Amino acid sequence: MAASKKLFQSFKLEGFTFIEIGDMEIWDGADLSLLREALFRLVVSGKRRKIGVDMRFVKYIPSGFFGMLFDWREQGVRVQLFSPQENVRQMLWFHRFFVNAAGERFELVPDAPQADPARYLPDLTQVNEWQVDDPQDDAVMAEQNS
Repeated sequence: MAASKKLFQSFKLEGFTFIEIGDMEIWDGADLSLLREALFRLVVSGKRRKIGVDMRFVKYIPSGFFGMLFDWREQGVRVQLFSPQENVRQMLWFHRFFVNAAGERFELVPDAPQADPARYLPDLTQVNEWQVDDPQDDAVMAEQNS
């Protein structure tokens, strides 16, 4: 379906108006642009101060998504994500700026307690030094690199 024909639905939950984008798993720039426009209408025309995005099916998010949400938050709008999938929950920006609001809802809180940054780094204490199993491997690698 062409991006210009996509229509978003909405639902309300505990004072928040959530944009329901259907079963799109992967968003592209056009989808993000349409979502930005829908949120703009809710906030500016609809005077909503509590908005959210239904994330039940989303597996990939364009890089501008979080910045867009953060811009709304800086303008005093409360922002929640509804039921984000595990791969979204594992993104660094999600860990850093979202807190569980209730059940499957997560709220953008810019001053949320910081997650331990070490959780995102590999545990190098468990890595053994690289060892050559066969001395001939070094000779083969040397030949390929010369």
